[in-house]
Amino acid sequence: MTERLPLFPLNTVLYPGLVLPLNVFEERYRRLVADLLAMPEDQPRRFGVLAIRDGREVAPVRADDGPAGPLDGLGTVTGDPLEAMYHIGCVADIASTQEQPDGRYELLVTGTTRFRLRSVDTGGPYLVGEVEPIEEQPGEGAGALAAGVERAFRTYQKRLAGAREASTVGHQQLPDDPQVLSYLVAAASVVGTPVKQELLACPDTAQRLRTELELLRRETSVLSWLPSLPAVDLTRQSFSPN
Repeated sequence: MTERLPLFPLNTVLYPGLVLPLNVFEERYRRLVADLLAMPEDQPRRFGVLAIRDGREVAPVRADDGPAGPLDGLGTVTGDPLEAMYHIGCVADIASTQEQPDGRYELLVTGTTRFRLRSVDTGGPYLVGEVEPIEEQPGEGAGALAAGVERAFRTYQKRLAGAREASTVGHQQLPDDPQVLSYLVAAASVVGTPVKQELLACPDTAQRLRTELELLRRETSVLSWLPSLPAVDLTRQSFSPN
């Protein structure tokens, strides 16, 4: 079963269960948020977040000074949005909204359900996608893999803190649920968007944990050879521009 969902392309990956702050200042996305807020309160206020494969979040200045179109900033040769965005995304539920005096919105959204993008409607002020929800599957051996990933992730955090010349803060409690753990580790790992997208798109939790185990071991090994890294705070996220 498919549904139509407004799309918000970003240079980041949103995972189910994770929170993402957004600073919405572009006209097309302000319109998207305004349309959602105008809906009856008993209807879900949500949109689809997709990582950008080709292009950027912020539309460039147009030579004709005209209004930004829904495809501006998605820099594909053909102008096809299906080429510009990854096809596996995550539904974002609006948890809180603050409208600013200059018309911007500050949102706090929560990732809920993964989806597969089937088609894109470019006829409106912002992109609207025909999407199909992806059912979560545990996969074989997720429980045993989760224990290994937890150990590897703690070692990775310590090695990362050492490379940053920082100290770890206590012994953080990690979730027992393998699926929740898999998404938390994916979000907290300091890797590029293509790798984060690969983790989002894994067919089941076990495959995601298996991939993360290899990733964490590799990254931890690399960190052991580096004297220092730029500071990265795994516990805080800045507002993502659009």
